[in-house]
Amino acid sequence: MDTELDEIDRRILSELESDGRLSGRALAERVTISRANAYARFERLVADGVITGFTARVDPVKVGLTTSAYVAMTVRQSNWRDLQVKLRAISEVRHMALMGGEFDVMLLVRAEDNNALRRVVLEQLQTIPGVLSTKTFLIFEDAEN
Repeated sequence: MDTELDEIDRRILSELESDGRLSGRALAERVTISRANAYARFERLVADGVITGFTARVDPVKVGLTTSAYVAMTVRQSNWRDLQVKLRAISEVRHMALMGGEFDVMLLVRAEDNNALRRVVLEQLQTIPGVLSTKTFLIFEDAEN
């Protein structure tokens, strides 16, 4: 069953998207509700699968991943499930999406340099059975929303 979100739930989610390390007390203050209410709502959002996990945003350049690209792929769509498994095994693939439109799959790839990106695209992605073609779009600068 889908969780019905009210305005307070949406404000909680917005605050947590901005700062996932907020304490229950700080969250309650920002949303202007009691700590008990903030905690109960937070727990419900986790239990209902609205909040699906917790991560840290890492600057890819500062960890040595200086080249980023979106790689659009045309694939045999009947291979999607097997393809997902193979793509998840490639550490440079940071995000994947099945799409409608000109391309079937879009990947965010982060690599150490252009040579590493070339190896990922030519030696890993293009050799996967069911991948018909790829098109690579270099990212010059990441911009936060």
